[in-house]
Amino acid sequence: MQTLSKTEPQLLELKKRLTEIRDIEAASAVLYWDQATYMPPGGAAARGRQMATLQQIAHEKFVDPAIGQLLEDLQPYADSLPYDSFEASLVRIARRNYDRAVQVPSAFVAQFSLHRAESYNVWAKARPENDFAAVRPYLEKTVELSREYANFFPGYEHIADPLINNTDYGMKANTLRELFGQLRSHLVPIVEAIAANPPADDACLRQHFPEAQQVDFGLEVLERLGYDFQRGRQDKTHHPFTTSFSIGDVRITTRYDEYNLNEGLSSTIHEMGHALYELGFDPQLEGTPLADGVSSGVHESQSRLWENLVGRSREFCTYFYPRLQALFSSQLADVSLDTFYRALNKVQRGLIRTEADEVTYNLHVTLRFDLELALLEGQLAVRDLPEAWNARYKADLGIVPDSDRVGCLQDVHWYTGVVGGMFQGYTLGNLMSVQFYQAAIASNPHIPESLRQGEFGPLHEWLKHNIYALGCKYTAAELVERATGKPLSIDPFIGYIRQKYGQLYTL
Repeated sequence: MQTLSKTEPQLLELKKRLTEIRDIEAASAVLYWDQATYMPPGGAAARGRQMATLQQIAHEKFVDPAIGQLLEDLQPYADSLPYDSFEASLVRIARRNYDRAVQVPSAFVAQFSLHRAESYNVWAKARPENDFAAVRPYLEKTVELSREYANFFPGYEHIADPLINNTDYGMKANTLRELFGQLRSHLVPIVEAIAANPPADDACLRQHFPEAQQVDFGLEVLERLGYDFQRGRQDKTHHPFTTSFSIGDVRITTRYDEYNLNEGLSSTIHEMGHALYELGFDPQLEGTPLADGVSSGVHESQSRLWENLVGRSREFCTYFYPRLQALFSSQLADVSLDTFYRALNKVQRGLIRTEADEVTYNLHVTLRFDLELALLEGQLAVRDLPEAWNARYKADLGIVPDSDRVGCLQDVHWYTGVVGGMFQGYTLGNLMSVQFYQAAIASNPHIPESLRQGEFGPLHEWLKHNIYALGCKYTAAELVERATGKPLSIDPFIGYIRQKYGQLYTL
């Protein structure tokens, strides 16, 4: 058995090298944040080159054979330690990432990074102009590069598996198809039953709400829910996102619609959920691969938990609505708490994923997931994507987009990332969010009442202890089992939907 005294120099060298790589990745993240918030358009070409350069350097440093040798030398020592110890987890996760990274040439990483930056800039202009033709060649190239990436990992069952593995480690396309099929079989009848009822009146949310006042209220909500402005900030962007430069600097972005109060409020709380997760990492993990979210599904579980299970709850409304009424007295003075709560939870067959309610949301996700697979399989050509998108919306939600701007151009993911592994995390996150929230309440039954009183600390503390502080020591499956005592299941989510919306719509 190797002892710490014999391996400490190697462990320190590994941590030093990994921290240097994390620092380069953080610098690249700063450039992306600036690109998506304040960068003037004239900087686009150079910014793409700069980000590609940094990502190539980071990749080349990570695949250095010296890191592989350090991991090899440290493996016996790590095997002698408890599975969840810092050292064993560091070696395990670094080894997993290293084994994947060495299969991808650095030149390809730089090429793909440069292409993604170019594609994003074209999309940012094409989306408001409803110009799919402008971005089509870039998306075709993205599909081509995504396939090329997948083929660096031979032996997959489905071409999407290596891409899914990057964001939701251990998940496979065929497993997700089955899981999403089961979920859809429950959701479609529920949506149909709700649609047979008179729709909730959400006119109170669609009056004129000046942006400056929305910003003020959003900042109050963020601070009350636990977002630390000494370690973060909020800015505006086309498509809201969260980015982390360190455990001490996790930033969020949002967007506002002056005639839709829910747009800014929900996106603000959603991104805050992501940020709370990364702000809650154990400081010991700083500068290592362990200071990261477990998966896109786990990360999304935190944003959806705060956005939906808290932000759309009766308890949240009970505490915050009087403050909202005071801020927007002319708009909300005659609107009751019950009316506001029902409006906030209106179920409607809509076109925009980010504006979708809890019931229909996963139908938006699963159709995107299926289209991703079809693009990768070669069953769907990019030129036919708008038509396929519209046909699927007609089949699943009974509506058809009147433009590509609210159709296949609405999400940034395929235009700044890869095709494959980009969307399944949203639905996995919805499933996990309910399972985590119910486990928190089982541990502390007073949480709902504390939320009603505007005290969000008890829930925050449970999440920090059981999820946040652990970083990515565990796989998603291990984390769910550890935190809830059960494997991931659709049952808690379906039960929650039936109970909440059964009451709202008297089903």
